[in-house]
Amino acid sequence: MTATLELGALDTATAEAGAAAAAGWHRVCHLDDLEPSWGEAALVAGRQIALFRTGPGEVFAVAHEDPATGAHVMARGILGSKGARPTIASPLHKEVYDLETGECFSTPGLKLAAFSSRIVDGFVEVEL
Repeated sequence: MTATLELGALDTATAEAGAAAAAGWHRVCHLDDLEPSWGEAALVAGRQIALFRTGPGEVFAVAHEDPATGAHVMARGILGSKGARPTIASPLHKEVYDLETGECFSTPGLKLAAFSSRIVDGFVEVEL
């Protein structure tokens, strides 16, 4: 029984170390790798992210997983806006999400994980 407890403590420490390594800013790709008004999927620290270049120096990062279905399809969503707020509509059931906050406009209770992004020396970085 003692070995099981030690192994459990080791698993917890390993998981915490992995989460700490995943936290922070991650360089994902060169800005020019992203086509304007189009989504691309990326694997960032083991997490699937959808990136959207909406302007010359503007990139949004959200979870690639559709909150309504669990399918990893958000990079294929439809870009739009609600007033001045940039949006992405799921390609499956067309729920509309705010790209900045992840708030779902069409189905209360759904939320898309949204991540901070920035451009540094021509590269896109995402904060997890």
